[in-house]
Amino acid sequence: MYFWDKHKTIISYYELLSGAVCDRYELTQMEYDILMFLHNNPQNNTAAEIVKIRKSTKSHVSTSLKNLENKGLVERKQSKENKKHIEIFLLDKAELIVEAGLNAQKEFAKNVLSGMTDEEKHMCMKVFDKICNNAEKCLREHKEQDL
Repeated sequence: MYFWDKHKTIISYYELLSGAVCDRYELTQMEYDILMFLHNNPQNNTAAEIVKIRKSTKSHVSTSLKNLENKGLVERKQSKENKKHIEIFLLDKAELIVEAGLNAQKEFAKNVLSGMTDEEKHMCMKVFDKICNNAEKCLREHKEQDL
């Protein structure tokens, strides 16, 4: 399928850029992705939200969070109201990594959107959002059928 094959090219380029950050700071791709996710989505700072939104496996997220915690890059804080609710926060030590990651993300966006007008960029985002929303809807319907 055309879209499936082409999206792998985009992912490969992103991982090339982010891989340089991972190598520099001795991170796995998943650890890097979690740091950037927490920075870009501070309101979604639980392991469950990372799993749900990023479509990652619980075991990979759990292992990566433990490694990030051991490296002093994140901290888990238990809610006083609900002992089962544990939020994850970036620590100061993660700032340089996040800054390098943001630079990689900016370079990625600049290069993959090169030559596009603002109108084309907005149209691309709109179409991509529709594709993602359709896929989300199909996933939900599939889960409901399995119940």
